[in-house]
Amino acid sequence: MALSNKDIRRIFVYAVLLILAIATFLIIKPIVLSIFGGLILAYIFSPLHKIVYRTTHARNISATIMCALVLIIIIVPLWFTIPLIVQQIFDLFNLSQNIDYSQIVSRIFSSSTPEFNEKITTIIIQFTGNLASTIFDYFVGLLQILPTVLLNLAVILFVFFFALRDQESLKEFVAGISPFRKDKEAVLVTRFRDITSSIIYGYIVVGVIQGLALGLGLLIFGVPKALTLTVLGIFASMLPMIGPWFIWIPITITMMVSGNVGIALAFAVYCGFFVSTIDNILRPYIVSRKAGVSSVVVLVGMIGGLFVFNIIGLILGPLILAYLILFLKAYKDGTLSDMFSPAE
Repeated sequence: MALSNKDIRRIFVYAVLLILAIATFLIIKPIVLSIFGGLILAYIFSPLHKIVYRTTHARNISATIMCALVLIIIIVPLWFTIPLIVQQIFDLFNLSQNIDYSQIVSRIFSSSTPEFNEKITTIIIQFTGNLASTIFDYFVGLLQILPTVLLNLAVILFVFFFALRDQESLKEFVAGISPFRKDKEAVLVTRFRDITSSIIYGYIVVGVIQGLALGLGLLIFGVPKALTLTVLGIFASMLPMIGPWFIWIPITITMMVSGNVGIALAFAVYCGFFVSTIDNILRPYIVSRKAGVSSVVVLVGMIGGLFVFNIIGLILGPLILAYLILFLKAYKDGTLSDMFSPAE
């Protein structure tokens, strides 16, 4: 059957669209994670941007103010703290090589056999050495690709600016090309917003606050290398079922073994009754909607996303898994096809 001119033109248009889509993907592939990072930052700061916009009544000015705020909150502290963190990593690496782990293990497991203590000591030495080397190699790698990092930061900032300034236009554009039924689309948008808020605000933002509270305790109680431990505490606080205890319990044990029992107990009380309860107070308050995202999904998504997408994967990983589960539930309930069919 011969194709009509109309069919040929339609095929030609689809072929051009496909070629443009492939070319666009190849163009943005090196910076696609930076684009997502800018969009995620825009989502995080969107409530604050609305307040600023109601005050200025100017889209460019309000978006510029938010960019300056992000630079102050994120970039400026990193500029001053990264050299200190690198120095502390050097110090921690040297310290890990000089600690007498056998003596610490013997004190903790005083009733165990020498063979058992020796095995535990070997495991600890290997673990601390590998951990210090991994962190050190990671920061050295960051310094080697510093120009690329700065370029990606610039992309994040530009995307952040335009996503805030033109957010209403973006919403209208996405709604216009959405394949979903309008009534189903409203439900999906609500679910997506609930899931995104639960992960970004409930785990990422609360984790940062919890990690900073741990860092404050480290400074108050005079724990060495507090800055590096605070960074590790922030990452540990973001991960569900792990939390800041992963950092402060070993520190408490080290203090006790070193003979600082009083300071160790005070530090443990501060962390146990304040730091470790922050998420239980803030998470329900910040995340008012119930997204129903399992902690296992978030944990697996964060760890897997970290391997695939680097640091931005802490957010993208659980979001991707949560959205997939949302569509799988719709398929299981037999409502997936209804999302695309015309409304009656």
